[in-house]
Amino acid sequence: MQIKSFFRKKVIDIYSSDLPKKIDSFKVTSRKNKSFSRISLLSLILIFSFFSLGWMNVSAPIFFYPHEVEALYDEERAKLEKELEEIEKEIAQYEKVLATTQQEKQTLQNKINELKQKAAKINLQIKSTNVNLNYLNVQIDETTVSIAKTTDKISQTKENLANLLQTLYQLKQTSFVEILLGTDALSEFFDYANALNSIQGRIQENINELKDLGITLDNQNQKLGADREETQTLLAMQLLQKDDLEKTQKEKVNLLDITKGNEAKYQQILQTSRQKANEIRSRIYDLLGVKTQVTFGEALDIANWVSSRLNIRPAFLLAILTQESNLGKNVGTCNRPGDPYEKTWQVVMKPDSRDAFLQITKELGLEPNTTPISCPINSPSRGLIAGKNSWGGAMGPAQFMPRTWLAYKDKVAQITGHNPPNPWDVRDSFTAAALYLANWGATKQTRDAEWRAAMIYFSGSTNTRYRFYGDNVMAIADRYEQDIATLKQVALK
Repeated sequence: MQIKSFFRKKVIDIYSSDLPKKIDSFKVTSRKNKSFSRISLLSLILIFSFFSLGWMNVSAPIFFYPHEVEALYDEERAKLEKELEEIEKEIAQYEKVLATTQQEKQTLQNKINELKQKAAKINLQIKSTNVNLNYLNVQIDETTVSIAKTTDKISQTKENLANLLQTLYQLKQTSFVEILLGTDALSEFFDYANALNSIQGRIQENINELKDLGITLDNQNQKLGADREETQTLLAMQLLQKDDLEKTQKEKVNLLDITKGNEAKYQQILQTSRQKANEIRSRIYDLLGVKTQVTFGEALDIANWVSSRLNIRPAFLLAILTQESNLGKNVGTCNRPGDPYEKTWQVVMKPDSRDAFLQITKELGLEPNTTPISCPINSPSRGLIAGKNSWGGAMGPAQFMPRTWLAYKDKVAQITGHNPPNPWDVRDSFTAAALYLANWGATKQTRDAEWRAAMIYFSGSTNTRYRFYGDNVMAIADRYEQDIATLKQVALK
């Protein structure tokens, strides 16, 4: 019976009612043997430590919000999702109307209606982007709160672990032999042995918990970073949307001013524009980061040359580079001669891109402190602070980041013969863009394949939040295809 009782003994038994008597007995025995005089002190420390640890809430939930906060987040998310769904339905309706209008005869009124529909669609797209940005803000707030709770839990667990280690250290100052010799009853010895084992077990539990919390915190930080990058991408797209809307509004105003509602006069203007192929040849194809201006005809010649080697449709390639050039202008340029320190590459470029940038400029013999790169988006209201969690550093017409350029430069060199190739050179940048697009299926030259490749070129995904980019690239490509057809007709005459 004594043996069964021994095996049923738990750590909690150390708090039993006869424990004070055992401690007093232990004190008497200890007085007879001075070498064990500190046992009573250890007993009190042990009792106090376990009493304190018994009240620690080490298994409390880590990331759960109060129900009221969760309800608010769920309500806000549902509201945003519903609003986004309604906007996307309106956009789809406008796309149908716009497609029908474009198929009709190109009269003055149809053209004006087309521009109105396009402006209304872009306004809805801007509104949709704002809803997505607000939705991201909710996600970022949730993750930030979770990170704070995880950090607090890590601090609490570290404190618990420190207390346990201190208690273990104090207990181990006396060996089992000393304890055994200094006790009157064998049960007291096993009480101490069980207590020691329990503390060691709790220490291991806290160590495991710290590891799990560390992994959780790392995942939360990664999610926060990803959400902020998506916010930056959406803001960049919104700049393109607003720019396109402004151009559409100006085109409508100019059309009304020129024609004054005169259908015949509009038809005459339309006919004249079709006959001015030479003006298309001399039109400036404005490429970001290229010191020498390039005409559309020259850019088309390069695009045709690249197409003959990589099977990328010239109009599509030109459209991608035009869109990237527009994006670069909207974001702005940095690292130019005379720019302040906060616009230098040391500040605006992501730390893991800086060595690659220095390598590229060194190979090309360029001065890194005055070679233009793109600026980051700075929007503190959206949680994006340039040089802290929002980064620039894209180079040349194709807007390649330094590390991406290094991954493609050998293939570019093989095609263009430029060794090393230059991201600010038109032919090299066209080739690099075509290689990237080819990797994502643009060589199929179908509308779906090209749209998908354009989306990945912009954001690395086909997330429909960014569909404006892909849609706009295809619209630009359609216009270029018409210009190219006009040039071919003129060449045949």
